[in-house]
Amino acid sequence: MLPSLLILAVAFLSLIILMIIHEFGHFIIAKKFGVRVEEFGVGYPPRIYGKKIGETIYSINWLPLGAFVRIYGEEGGVDDYRSFANLKIWQRVLIIIGGVAAFWIAAIIIFSIVFAMGTDLPVGDQEVSGLTNIRVNVVEIASNSPASEAGLKVGDTVLQVRSNKYESANAGPEIVKINKIADFQDFSKNHAGEQITIDLLRGGKPMEVSLSPRVDPPAGQGAVGIGLERMATLIEKSSWYMAPIQGAVYTWQTTVNAVAGLYQVFANIFSGKGTPEGASFAGPLGITVFLANAASYGAGFFLYFIGTICVFIAIFNLFPIPALDGGKLIFLLIEKIKGKPVSAKVEQSITVFFFILLITMSLFITIKFDIPRFSEFLKLSLQR
Repeated sequence: MLPSLLILAVAFLSLIILMIIHEFGHFIIAKKFGVRVEEFGVGYPPRIYGKKIGETIYSINWLPLGAFVRIYGEEGGVDDYRSFANLKIWQRVLIIIGGVAAFWIAAIIIFSIVFAMGTDLPVGDQEVSGLTNIRVNVVEIASNSPASEAGLKVGDTVLQVRSNKYESANAGPEIVKINKIADFQDFSKNHAGEQITIDLLRGGKPMEVSLSPRVDPPAGQGAVGIGLERMATLIEKSSWYMAPIQGAVYTWQTTVNAVAGLYQVFANIFSGKGTPEGASFAGPLGITVFLANAASYGAGFFLYFIGTICVFIAIFNLFPIPALDGGKLIFLLIEKIKGKPVSAKVEQSITVFFFILLITMSLFITIKFDIPRFSEFLKLSLQR
């Protein structure tokens, strides 16, 4: 239970770091243009600790739900050469886009690391296309089981299984290549009580072990006492000098695919078809659970998932919704067209309305989708 909670904490901390990176994108460009940044906070008030360095307060706050940067004059109505409102429109656009760009820069760096190390993807027993090196790996071994006594280890790749019992003098032993988890499960069940041989790879070297599947195994263990996962290579390991290029290209491809996927989701919703099969909504808690599950498949897949989240959050932040960066860009576009800014009071009222709307939607998603996911995660953690 403790390792699972630790993984959950690391996953949640990763999301907080992404939010800090996002706000730092706004912060650094505002500083570059000489705008006074009043506060850079981690978490949301009330404040735990704050220290003023120069003209900016750097704070840590009680609500660990993200980060924020308070820029002088961002709400408008301030006529001062150090205020956000006094900048030219293109400068304000760059400050707003800076937070979004920070997500894409983070994604490029993360995907570059993933390409430098390579990563696998759990695919289950369903048919897959476009992936290579599909194999069945040992991910768990029960104590006092045939698998543990035979010397099987986590990380072994199961190639094939064979029966040591000859059906007749002219027939050899039954041999089954393991392409799916069900192949191994069916074979061990059909040969319970008999000695079988498992051909496997360990550290790239071929090995074999012999054991006898149990006729009446303990509940939840199976005849052999191993947990299996069907894996495929998602990203091939690349040379260090090519990894940054591939990371940048992959970030672009992920962005294009994400936009196409989101378009399909919304097209289905507005046409009355509902969400596409396999698609589901998730809030911060749900994303944290997804990250924690991704971490169980290794650092490579965990980083891959974080990189993908960076791309999706960047796109989401560009939605033309007040309270998001895209909404702020809309107000600047209106200012450019009209030749004067939107009233600060009107802009604040619209922004607050949509902020409350987003919070309400987030609470709905959390209650309907995320809490059941979290409960299931805790349930599975207790069973391990």
